[in-house]
Amino acid sequence: MRLRISIVAGAVAAAAAWPAGQSPAGGRFAQRDEMIAARDGVRLHVALYTPTDARGPLPILLVRTPYGVANAPARFDNAFKELADDGYIFAFADIRGRYQSEGQFVMQRPLCAAKDAKCVDEGTDAYDTIDWLVKHVPGHNGRVGMLGVSYDGWLTIMAAVRPHPALKAVSPQASPADMWLGDDFHHNGAFRLSYGFEYAARMERSKEQTPFEFERYDTFQWYQALGPLANINAKYVHGTLPTWNDFVEHPDYDDFWKKQAVWRQLGAPQVPTLDVAGWWDQEDFYGPNKIYETLEAHDSRHLNFLVVGPWNHGGWNAADGGKLGPIDFGSPASRDFRRNIQAPWFAHFLKDAGTTALPKAVTFEAGANQWRKWDEWPPKSGMAERSLYMASNGALAFDPPVETAPDAADEYVSDPAHPVPYRHPPIPPTYLPGGSGWTTWLVEDQRFLDGRPDVLVWQTEPLAGDVAFAGRVTAHLFASTSGTDSDWIVKLIDVYPESVPGDVKMSGYQLMVSNEVLRGRYRTSGERPEPVPANAVVGYDIDLHTQNYRFKKAHRIMVQVQSTWFPLIDRNPQTFVPNIFKASAGDFRAAIQRVYRSVQYPSRVTIAALRE
Repeated sequence: MRLRISIVAGAVAAAAAWPAGQSPAGGRFAQRDEMIAARDGVRLHVALYTPTDARGPLPILLVRTPYGVANAPARFDNAFKELADDGYIFAFADIRGRYQSEGQFVMQRPLCAAKDAKCVDEGTDAYDTIDWLVKHVPGHNGRVGMLGVSYDGWLTIMAAVRPHPALKAVSPQASPADMWLGDDFHHNGAFRLSYGFEYAARMERSKEQTPFEFERYDTFQWYQALGPLANINAKYVHGTLPTWNDFVEHPDYDDFWKKQAVWRQLGAPQVPTLDVAGWWDQEDFYGPNKIYETLEAHDSRHLNFLVVGPWNHGGWNAADGGKLGPIDFGSPASRDFRRNIQAPWFAHFLKDAGTTALPKAVTFEAGANQWRKWDEWPPKSGMAERSLYMASNGALAFDPPVETAPDAADEYVSDPAHPVPYRHPPIPPTYLPGGSGWTTWLVEDQRFLDGRPDVLVWQTEPLAGDVAFAGRVTAHLFASTSGTDSDWIVKLIDVYPESVPGDVKMSGYQLMVSNEVLRGRYRTSGERPEPVPANAVVGYDIDLHTQNYRFKKAHRIMVQVQSTWFPLIDRNPQTFVPNIFKASAGDFRAAIQRVYRSVQYPSRVTIAALRE
């Protein structure tokens, strides 16, 4: 089903072309490069593209990025095609310290204090760039929009905290909001080892992008042989990566992380904001949802909007977006979004083109493969909370447990020396030329874990009818460990029937729908970690975020629990130490893990089911 939203775009305006002699980009744009002085004198590189058939004033669309702007012209034929066809002046800017811009790059540079006129951050650099654009670019209409994915999305929302008066619309897409609570570098305090290390190495060894050179193709083996995290500095980078050093010195949720968490800087939206996320985003699903949620709490002017589709990280920029890995969503979801939401949305706020009737949230319900519109997200009306309870013999049921023995439980041994892989090995380096599988691992068939004794599995009988839900998913675990620290990973999985007519490769497929990890030491406080009491039953509430999904009739619903997810998540020593980044090899010990499923300790996963 294709998306149809009531946004009516008007006629396309056009802008005055650059003077004759400028080199065209693909014949459609005239291009020029500028070095713009920021308020502290550091010069920032900007590549400008203006339509060669310009006939009138156009808005400016600005993209600020740490990844270089050399590929900008290619975007006009794919990710920005609909916007380019609509008519904009485009500005692509290298941020401070990256590629052709001067200055020192700082990962996730914190926001300056409002009264510190001498301080610079990504918000002030965006402000200064916009100020230059509106004063020096010919043929614009006085309005600027910003958009970007991932780091570019974070740069976009940073510009909207204290926006330039000309900034009239922003779309932060897959933007991180908090690098400790739930985005690239940590989830609930659990360190995202492979991505955190490989990204820091890629970004901080030069002004451009220089991936770390592994001695092995299979990084599962490399990280396993690495041993304690202290060996990263001791054996490989020797203190040369500022971000890795920050990981080591700031393991807890201290002011270092809080100051760079953009959601903490947000109040009422200052400019119209279109937040974009993907259900299977392997890097930043927490961020765009947190940004939307924070703005929405103060949005009295109806300026805040959310779109979540069946995408991985930035997948809405794919040409079609009808499939992710082997999962077929039955429609060109990416093209539909760009054509029917993104382009008309920017046209409305930057060109006064038509009117907008965009609801607060638009989500793609996978399984049913249809778009849904909501007046609020998560929705409240038409919903019924339902729980899937873990039961004996690997059963999962909507009925509460009947076992009265409080010690009724399933158990496994978690051994850091033999961790559970997060996807099927071999696991290539994240930035392997030609692709590493990183972008689609969240939709990988979970059957590669079948038979592992350190993964607990519960599943329903084949469903008698559809089970659809929209909103928050939460795991409520009652669990114990023989150690004094532990990670708990929970996955909600759609198990396809053993026979799928017309698509035999999907027979029995196990598709992960929601997932998350919680590091036990942070169960009550990210700021003040504390040991887990050994062999005591502890309650854990694990936020699996939001989802809009339909488990189809004859499918099964599965829940998995495990304690390692390697090397996506670093190994927990399972003995409490002050700082895991400084743990020694002797701190890592196997532990007996138990998940309880009795009347007294009803472990379960709760969903917001649709009343149909």
